Amino acid sequence: MKVTALVVSLAVAVLAVVDASPLKISPKHGHAVPLTRNPNYKHNTHAQIAKLNKRYPGVNILATGSVPLVNVHPDLEYYGTVSVGTPAQNVKLDFDTGSSDIWFPSSTCTTAACKKHVRDGSTASGILGSDIVSVGGVKVRQTIGLATAESSQFGSSPEDGLFGLGFNTIESVSGVKTFLDNAIAAGALTSPVVSVFLPSVRRNGGVGGEYLFGGIDSTKYTGSLTYVPVTKKGYWQVHISDASINGVSLGQASEGIIDTGTTLVIVGDAAAAAIHKKISGAKNDPNNGWLVPCSLKSNTGNVGFQLGGKTFNVPLADLAYEDLGDGSGNCFSGIQGGQDGLWILGDVFIKNNYCVFSQTSSPSIGIAPLAY
Repeated sequence: MKVTALVVSLAVAVLAVVDASPLKISPKHGHAVPLTRNPNYKHNTHAQIAKLNKRYPGVNILATGSVPLVNVHPDLEYYGTVSVGTPAQNVKLDFDTGSSDIWFPSSTCTTAACKKHVRDGSTASGILGSDIVSVGGVKVRQTIGLATAESSQFGSSPEDGLFGLGFNTIESVSGVKTFLDNAIAAGALTSPVVSVFLPSVRRNGGVGGEYLFGGIDSTKYTGSLTYVPVTKKGYWQVHISDASINGVSLGQASEGIIDTGTTLVIVGDAAAAAIHKKISGAKNDPNNGWLVPCSLKSNTGNVGFQLGGKTFNVPLADLAYEDLGDGSGNCFSGIQGGQDGLWILGDVFIKNNYCVFSQTSSPSIGIAPLAY
């Protein structure tokens, strides 16, 4: 069957399923069979696509692709499984909106760190390979970075590599398209979005996380999404118009990025000092950065960040990130300084707020408080 004929057939099939309106047919050349609108009809895109996939098994028509996450405790990082190659082999990758490359060890990498992880035998030229990448069932041919050497620190990491979700302007190799670029161009996604739900040990036991490619799960958040325009493509950069604590403005603002690949929230030094000044017992340790009493885990207050005219909260309980372990009763703070001019709203922010990374011609990030 010719591809053009198949495309036309699919278009007709979609129209036939979607449009339940009465159809007028001229009886000039035959008997007209009147069609009546089904009063009980409910639009169900997932059911329509499933029907088309069954009818045309050689064509991959997908609405969304869901990737379950593994939470590396305590909310340190999150990874999901991606299939690469034919036949497919699974690799565990850290999804990162703060970078754009996909990389993991090459089969030629023989360092001790590489041997502890899945290695790929994709056809490679230099440091690049090309293969079929499947993310939650969404498949595209993708350029992949194949590492030929890994540092010893990488050997202790549970994931095999990185899956970049930033814009192609920060690809390590100029001209390489990202997975999102290719999936959108191929029409493999219902919508040009990736929605992120990061689980939290404190909120829900740290389970059930998900990256949803091509869709939005409204059960994961409360209220409506506030779409914040991206001010500069590369990272997912936005304007943060204010920081507050328990609803009181701190008079701090900055450009910033929402970055799934960074564990903590990192702000400018003045903003970090203003936030921690309001927390009894907080101190800036020269060796460990900002510390807060671990007893803050029971606090019900919030640090707020204003984006798109709305304030999104990080509970003070999440600032007591991890016990220092020296018997002092102090914890590493989930908010640190040192990032003047470009704050980073990392996982400490995202595990409290559902984030939809929308790569349209005018990209934006939809944000709403998590439902649980």
